[in-house]
Amino acid sequence: MNERIQLLLKQMNALEDEMRTALSEQQSTMFFQIKGKRVEFEESIKARHRKFKRNFFRWLVTDRPQNLITGPIIYSMIVPLLITDLFVSFYQFTCFPIYGIKKVKRRDYIMFDRQQLSYLNFIEKFHCTYCAYGTGMVAYISEIIARTEQYFCPIKHARKILSTHARYPKFLEFGDAENYEAKLEEYRRALSPDNIDKT
Repeated sequence: MNERIQLLLKQMNALEDEMRTALSEQQSTMFFQIKGKRVEFEESIKARHRKFKRNFFRWLVTDRPQNLITGPIIYSMIVPLLITDLFVSFYQFTCFPIYGIKKVKRRDYIMFDRQQLSYLNFIEKFHCTYCAYGTGMVAYISEIIARTEQYFCPIKHARKILSTHARYPKFLEFGDAENYEAKLEEYRRALSPDNIDKT
């Protein structure tokens, strides 16, 4: 990897850290605190939230009809999501210890906190729970696959791809054959429980 790309990657990491800090600061202005698994709002904010809550019947009448019609299709996707989750989690549980790769923590990707928002009715909370599981599970699986790719094949593609996981920019350039086996071992060691948080 040339120096310019390394510099750009460092700048990207610095910007991501700055973004996380800014988002964290923004959260603190929303008058809530995180206490363990609970999110607690100030009483005045809770009262305002309750005023914005639509009851079920009003929600049913004012919601878009196409959302109700397509609901069964959307929620039927829970079956393949659960099966994929089960198989990928089983793969990680059995193979990562053998490879010496640190396991991905599910709780870092799948978060159920939106049901604590009192301006949502029970159907909206149900939707939020489903979406949180679906998007969180896809991110969780993506990280498991990214670590697997880093272990077996940390090589970029010849053609540019639209979206990549966070590990991809550090992979070897396509066609960079010099000392490939030694570099591959470095990538593998970086995935160990002792090293992964440093990369």
